[in-house]
Amino acid sequence: MNSRPDWDEYFMAIAELVSTRSTCLRRKVGAVLVLDRRILATGYNGAPSGLAHCTPETCLRGKRQIPSGSQQELCRGLHAEQNVIIQAALHGVSTRKSILYCTHKPCSLCAKMIINAGISRIVYQNPYPDPLGDELINEAGLEVCIFKGGCES
Repeated sequence: MNSRPDWDEYFMAIAELVSTRSTCLRRKVGAVLVLDRRILATGYNGAPSGLAHCTPETCLRGKRQIPSGSQQELCRGLHAEQNVIIQAALHGVSTRKSILYCTHKPCSLCAKMIINAGISRIVYQNPYPDPLGDELINEAGLEVCIFKGGCES
């Protein structure tokens, strides 16, 4: 019997590991961009490079009790999906036809970036309350897999 993980299991495990680098106080999110079973870039959520990490005193979302899925602009941090796309761009790596493995479902802002980055498939594990993200991803015809130890469409 083969105990090796399949590719989705493998890359989701890496996304989970990447999430441990997150500096967000509310949610640890990791993302991995893959093409032809090769990692292109990784990203996690947190403050921009070189800026101070959030603290309980500086977290706008916590201080204002902003619920998940709304007013994403009121945050010092970038989402993992944003960071993985930015890292690919920073290093001159094309994201066209790549697969995004992410610990959480993308929000609507990230969905727009994913669509314009030419990403063709999204594999995520945990929900995120932003129905507009789902609508955009569906309208763009992206393949989506909800990962629960394996993929469910």
